[in-house]
Amino acid sequence: MAKRDSFLLRIDPAVLASLRQWSEDDMRSLNGQIEFLLREALRNHGRLRDSRATSVEQQTSPPAPRPADDNCSK
Repeated sequence: MAKRDSFLLRIDPAVLASLRQWSEDDMRSLNGQIEFLLREALRNHGRLRDSRATSVEQQTSPPAPRPADDNCSK
């Protein structure tokens, strides 16, 4: 497993409560939910150059819709 850094985070209690509920709804740990949201925000803003971004996205994103089959209309 890759080494992971840790740090102390001071956070508003209401924000923490909302994150806890969201993590439960998504069946993730609180830490996993926070990391997922941060990674998603970094990727959306072009700030993430981590090769793990693709693998995490594939694990957590629903599959892309398949294109319609044009052979059915002929």
